[in-house]
Amino acid sequence: MATFLYRLGRFSFRKRHFVALFWVALLALAGAGAAGAPAAGNSSFSIPGTEAQKAFDLLDERFPGASADGATARVVFKAPDGQKMTDPGNKAAVQDTVDELSGGTEVAQVTDPYQGGGVSQDGTIAYSSVTYKVPGMELEESSREALKAAAEDARDSGLTVEIGGDALQAIPETGSAEIIGIGIAAVVLVITLGSLLAAGLPLLTAIVGVGIGVATITALASTLDLGSTTSILASMIGLAVGIDYALFVVSRYRAELAEGREREEAAGRAVGTAGSAVVFAGLTVVIALVGLSVVNIPMLTKMGIAAAGTVAVAVLIALTLIPAVLGYAGRRVRPAGEKSKLLGGGRAKDKADRPNMGTRWASFVVRRPLAVLLLGIVGLGAAAVPAGSLELGLPDDGSQPTSTTQRRAYDLLSDGFGPGFNGPLVVVVDAQGSDDPQAVFQQAGDEIKALDNVVNVAPAAPNKAGDTATIAVIPDAKPSSVATEDLVHDIRAVGADIKDGTGAEVLVTGATAMNIDVSQKLNDALVPYLVLVVGLAFLLLIVVFRSILVPLKAALGFLLSVLAALGAVVAVYQWGWLSGLMGVEETGPIMSMMPIFMVGVVFGLAMDYEVFLVTRIREAHVHGEKPSQAVVTGFRYSARVVTAAAVIMIAVFSGFIGSSDSMVKMIGFGLAIAVLFDAFVVRMAIVPAVLALLGAKAWWLPKWLDRALPNVDVEGESLAAHDGAAGKDDEDKELVRA
Repeated sequence: MATFLYRLGRFSFRKRHFVALFWVALLALAGAGAAGAPAAGNSSFSIPGTEAQKAFDLLDERFPGASADGATARVVFKAPDGQKMTDPGNKAAVQDTVDELSGGTEVAQVTDPYQGGGVSQDGTIAYSSVTYKVPGMELEESSREALKAAAEDARDSGLTVEIGGDALQAIPETGSAEIIGIGIAAVVLVITLGSLLAAGLPLLTAIVGVGIGVATITALASTLDLGSTTSILASMIGLAVGIDYALFVVSRYRAELAEGREREEAAGRAVGTAGSAVVFAGLTVVIALVGLSVVNIPMLTKMGIAAAGTVAVAVLIALTLIPAVLGYAGRRVRPAGEKSKLLGGGRAKDKADRPNMGTRWASFVVRRPLAVLLLGIVGLGAAAVPAGSLELGLPDDGSQPTSTTQRRAYDLLSDGFGPGFNGPLVVVVDAQGSDDPQAVFQQAGDEIKALDNVVNVAPAAPNKAGDTATIAVIPDAKPSSVATEDLVHDIRAVGADIKDGTGAEVLVTGATAMNIDVSQKLNDALVPYLVLVVGLAFLLLIVVFRSILVPLKAALGFLLSVLAALGAVVAVYQWGWLSGLMGVEETGPIMSMMPIFMVGVVFGLAMDYEVFLVTRIREAHVHGEKPSQAVVTGFRYSARVVTAAAVIMIAVFSGFIGSSDSMVKMIGFGLAIAVLFDAFVVRMAIVPAVLALLGAKAWWLPKWLDRALPNVDVEGESLAAHDGAAGKDDEDKELVRA
């Protein structure tokens, strides 16, 4: 592989006009496709194989035209102090609003609060439910504007009016913090590479890669039902790995220049060595992201595949566009150790032979490996303690900032009708095979009323055929509570008894039941996903490092860092530690997708640092150095770059903490803290400590396996032949001159 990539690097350097034109054309093509595509909305949410989804599908079949998958809105009214919603003036204002909403072309139904029990017991709060004919992501902007206008008209009459539901669900915004993250990345690159131009190359190529990836996602969003969050997560991961991969290649290029090689040769060797590490690091990330499909949640699968595609583009850009732009830069990109005049280059060095920070740190760890190992494990273990209290759920309007109308509507409904009103359960009774469907409907309603934590059970509402009915159940507790989850399980237990006695099927659905089923499905999929992703990556790392213990150590270190990161997420978003600093207005359960998503993404990113750091150590060991000295050598050449890459990734991920979307905010924090733990505790401390303790045993591999494995040559041993050829050419030239 090293030889192929070496040739690719030289080709890209030499044919830079062609390579640059190819990527610019690809960016323009993706941009044109995105410009002509409909705007991304919120992806439809289906969970195949769950009871909630089965009930949802049954509603579509048995209640045609009911718009079961249509967008919904709850317009909530509150009377001025000292007044009631039943006062004639307030009642007239609400009636005008209902009439105004009913005129929408996409509106399927609008309920009248005074006829459908939509007024609170104390008479101060009322609500009207609006059901649309189309899903939220397909709702026209004119319908949203009409909804806002109707609410504003009601406010003019003196009422407090707020709107909840998914009809106003906005595309999340990341805020200015993302720009700050990129700015920090730029500063780190300048410090690391010692040149404004060299620092600009990774940023430029990463932005090109993310531009291609996000534009492609935008162009395909409507066709493939990709939600707006998909492109945000793809840009988050693509930008981070794109900068890192480019940084490693540029850094190796400067190191090759410092050894006296010509620029084209240096580009070829940078791609042949660092590029090999980029390929395998990218493969681990792609495996982890594509592996999310085993969960069988379409939205999560699409997010993973879209992000994996952006990572693949970042790898290809690092292998081709980076050497091409290095060719354009020419002598303005200086060898390692040299800085531009603007940054103090050309000054005399007082301590030219002083070991760098990476060398000094590795030497310290090699001298005291056991103490460093124990300290690292204990520290991560302490950070992981809150993970034992992990509670999972999906965000609803109750997790929105208090500045949003959705959150204020949620709070008003809780005040007027109880916390469970925001998460009603829909019980679907399929009595098609029963002798007396009406009796089954009555039995189901009566048995559900007798359960604990139930505030209200509405009368059964049968379909036209009379063989299926829906029963609305209002829990006593808020949607994300354990009590509501227990109630869902209790209703399903009642349904199992009814099925045994009558043959009728009782199913529970609704947003709350769907969230519970999603959490259960994700929990069930976590272990198979871990086995698949870690297993495949473990095999890949055996091929890369030609060792059993090094990949095993990498996997165990990852588990430590991801548990510690989950502990930090629980402490901030569930317990409320530092919540003000992180912009968390409402603590609560951790998003159900968080553990499995963090496992996938963090594993891939953790293996990035493992591959970049340990390949340098193995390279030194392969070239004859003792194990402990190889650790020091590897850190001398790679610790600075790995540290810079980690700081950049942390900065990029932290930028997404400023997002308006609670899911994106939480993922940004989780990934940032996970990279912090993994890069600086696991890879920079635990890894060298373990390698120092194992010594030569770290590189043990059974002989039969050594013979069976392909030689991918990540260290670039095959490139030594090019040194020999270059040396012979120099000798021939000297003879000719003589």
